[in-house]
Amino acid sequence: MVGLTLYGVSMAMLIRSTLGLDPWDVLHVGLAGHLGWSIGVTTIAVGAFVLLGWIPLRQWPGLGTVANTIWIGVATDAALAVIPVTDQLPVRWALLLTGIVGNGLASALYIGSQLGPGPRDGLMTGLHHRTGVSIRVVRTALELTVLGIGWWLGGTVGVGTVMYAVGIGPLLHAFLPRCIVALEAPGTTEGGTTEGGTTEGGLNPATSPTPPRE
Repeated sequence: MVGLTLYGVSMAMLIRSTLGLDPWDVLHVGLAGHLGWSIGVTTIAVGAFVLLGWIPLRQWPGLGTVANTIWIGVATDAALAVIPVTDQLPVRWALLLTGIVGNGLASALYIGSQLGPGPRDGLMTGLHHRTGVSIRVVRTALELTVLGIGWWLGGTVGVGTVMYAVGIGPLLHAFLPRCIVALEAPGTTEGGTTEGGTTEGGLNPATSPTPPRE
């Protein structure tokens, strides 16, 4: 829950910076403006809707999936109630940079817990497994689609959107090895790997997941 809470707080920081959001949050903000809902409630609703897309893909949610769907939205609304709106550019830049770094750490904590993918990540991996299209192509197509829809609906796109796209991968790469929860698995060898090539932490270094988009 620490990772999910930090994710919601970092998301709120990016929103308050008004300098640009990641693609899924561009969609959340755009939809919230039209529906009259809070951003947190909109985030939960989108997550629940995306979960419906898991059904034809034969994806199954884990405990972390349910927690991701609900708690990030709750944490985001709580943080937005505390973080004030500001028009001071230095403060906005501080919010943006802190939010991106915090999001990278939150993503590593969440992925490292190995309790199940978030709804958006599960959709991505499900499409990959069902279609055979690479993760990179599926992820890019999904994020460009939601970014375009979100921008059309009035979501915040800006320099922060580009900085997030460039920075989140390296940040996750730096944080993730320190956040993986070690899991014992059947067939673990003395060297710490299973027959399938994963580490005792349960994540395969060669196929470590991409940043989650809750």
